Amino acid sequence: MGALIPLTDATRRPVRVPLVTVCIILVNFAVFGLELANGDAFVLKWSAVPANIMAGHDWVTLFTAMFLHGGWSHILGNMVFLWAFGPEMEDTMGRGRYLTFYLVGGLVAMLAQVLASPASTVPNVGASGAIAAVMGAFLVTYPRDRIRSLLVIVIFIQVTRIPAALLIGVWFLMQLVNVGSVAAVQTGGVAYVAHVVGTVFGMIVGRLFVVPKEVAAEMP
Repeated sequence: MGALIPLTDATRRPVRVPLVTVCIILVNFAVFGLELANGDAFVLKWSAVPANIMAGHDWVTLFTAMFLHGGWSHILGNMVFLWAFGPEMEDTMGRGRYLTFYLVGGLVAMLAQVLASPASTVPNVGASGAIAAVMGAFLVTYPRDRIRSLLVIVIFIQVTRIPAALLIGVWFLMQLVNVGSVAAVQTGGVAYVAHVVGTVFGMIVGRLFVVPKEVAAEMP
């Protein structure tokens, strides 16, 4: 078994403290704490169930579901990816624009997942659609940056630097290959449609949120 876990941008560092990214991460963990404390009833109340939304109910869950997660591995994985790509995009867009972009990207991705399986009664949760949007924006903004990543192959562990275009590009292709494999069934799983749509949204719309003067400093 192997895994490639992005850690940080090795090419540049944010000029300012990534306050919004940190706050998003803290909010996600706070909501996860509420999930642990209140159980399945809390998750079912605030998760996005496609059948309910298509019936005109619980539209607010398109937003609230972005802050719910299915377990420790789910939230840790998402937050690691957000921390790898979020700080630079926050610096590049500015805090207000970045927060707006993140939330709109998440809403678009969540809605796409709902539309992909409109009759499903499986709850949809997770920040991965919004994070995919951040990754898409990063891909078109800093494609040549090298991402410090943790490469794990069985018991072999090494920190390496991977070009952003390669890392995000391969990840995106994997989502394309798997798209629809879960949406067509009622057993739950990875929201590949949200990943694909979120990334495409970020690639197309992300540059509109970039403030030319707000660019992270390249490291020597």
